[in-house]
Amino acid sequence: MFQRLPTNTINWIILIVIALFLLEILFFNGWLIFSILFSSFMIFVGWKNLSYTWGKIVFFFGCISLFFNILNTMAVRFLIIAGVVLFILHYQRLKKEPEQITPQFTGDDAQQRTVEESLIKVKPLLNNRLFDDQATSQTSYKWSDISIHSGFGDRIIDLSHTVLPEQAVISIRHFIGNIIIYVPYEVEVQLVHSSIFGRAYILGEHHEKLMNDTLAYKTENYDNHIPRVKVITSIGSGDIEVRRI
Repeated sequence: MFQRLPTNTINWIILIVIALFLLEILFFNGWLIFSILFSSFMIFVGWKNLSYTWGKIVFFFGCISLFFNILNTMAVRFLIIAGVVLFILHYQRLKKEPEQITPQFTGDDAQQRTVEESLIKVKPLLNNRLFDDQATSQTSYKWSDISIHSGFGDRIIDLSHTVLPEQAVISIRHFIGNIIIYVPYEVEVQLVHSSIFGRAYILGEHHEKLMNDTLAYKTENYDNHIPRVKVITSIGSGDIEVRRI
């Protein structure tokens, strides 16, 4: 259903949700943002100490608190109503739409269309994951460019166990946790990193306090040598490390 929605419709829904959330914080429920942040902090602390009983309790209560804090906002209520309305409209549209006819191609047209649409599905190296740590294999693995969104935990990428192409790409958008990337000495690196809160260690360069800041680095021979890797990362709260191995 949502794949068929116009992009403008989705954008308007997102803008209305953001506007309602800000309106509620500014004029009706100023403590909401503190409740959400406190619940998120409980989840983070509980997750880091999940092996202990008290960590499980803190994590559990943090999840419940965050769920009800978000559920009781005007933005989420609007989102639920919008989802129901869109589902009804989509159902009615399906009943009215005639059966779609798949065009048939013959001869040279069929052969050309087959060639143009021959695709090979590639298994992602890492997947989007809200909780838990993720890391590349500690044994040899086949490289595939990385582009993920993630929530809580650490993301560890070791490039010493794979063969990189001439240009590799790593793109990670992370909420809370650390990103660690191990790069072989023969690989050139370009990095663009943004962080709301955190620290950075980039091939010997230290940044102890990053607050709503952006860093950009590249090795001296990045433009002239291969293989090379382009790293684009963003973190809400956490550290990034790029080390040689």
